[in-house]
Amino acid sequence: MDKKISYGKLFIEMLKISTFTFGGGFVIIGMMQKKFCDELHWVSDEEVLDMTAIAQSAPGALAVNSAIIFGYRMGGIQGVLVSTLATIIPPLVIISIICNIYDAFSTNKIIQIALQVMRAGVAAVIMDVVLDLGGKVFETKDWINVCLMIAAFVVSWIFKVSSITLILLFLCLGVARYFIERKKVQA
Repeated sequence: MDKKISYGKLFIEMLKISTFTFGGGFVIIGMMQKKFCDELHWVSDEEVLDMTAIAQSAPGALAVNSAIIFGYRMGGIQGVLVSTLATIIPPLVIISIICNIYDAFSTNKIIQIALQVMRAGVAAVIMDVVLDLGGKVFETKDWINVCLMIAAFVVSWIFKVSSITLILLFLCLGVARYFIERKKVQA
């Protein structure tokens, strides 16, 4: 997907996504996928899965990591700068405003009810992203990855294994799988 992109359009789209996305990194990844994969066709579904895995594996905020990776894929170093700046401006402005009015904000019943209601919407959006990304793993028909995904879910949810441990383990498994498959091809 080597289409020419506009840095202005990249900035505006990332700014809109960052401004109107509540719920964290996975929600913003879903929004980026819909915009840059489904609508603009700047990246493929497979690239979104790969970029999500990389963003999740790197230290730092998932939304910023995703902006860096998407930006780099779509526009190199300039894309990184444009997309990262567009992604951090809205939270920086919003949090700065909230900090100045925090006392009035935290005790306001209307705001508290609105935030409680937003949690349900955020949970629904996160579920949508999870089902979409999980569905794409099933679509690959790579049963090793499907089984690993299910195993990771079970180990994380039931046995409460930390995501850091799982990410490191799956990184090692991915590297091992690469070398095993490479050795088979060479044989």
